[in-house]
Amino acid sequence: MHPAPITRHAESVQIHFDPARVSYKQLLQVFFSVAHDPTQLNRQGPDTGSQYRSAIFYTSAEQQKVAQDYIQQLSAARTFAAPIVTQLVPLKQFYPAEEHHQNYLALHPYQPYIVFNDMPKLEQLRKQFPGLYQ
Repeated sequence: MHPAPITRHAESVQIHFDPARVSYKQLLQVFFSVAHDPTQLNRQGPDTGSQYRSAIFYTSAEQQKVAQDYIQQLSAARTFAAPIVTQLVPLKQFYPAEEHHQNYLALHPYQPYIVFNDMPKLEQLRKQFPGLYQ
């Protein structure tokens, strides 16, 4: 597999949430424990390139501080065997993916990439955060 070309973009998801139902810190817990490996630089699973870097795009100074504090807490506790490389970056603009990428897991549950890379994460979400899984 060849690495993808270098871009300034990062593949990401935009999350709209109700803080009365789920806190920003809970979202960070899912992000760091289930969603991806925060110690991989420019890589997630089989995908390589700077667009696969670990990043949090914050929308307020409060989100930035909560994320910084949480990363410091994880680092101090040596939660991961390698250093956390997650970047904290202000969100400037979000570009939705092409239509054929929307709801990809739901539309392609048996596609090999989904089966081997995403379904295990979904199962971990269900096990580790049953109150958040719907």
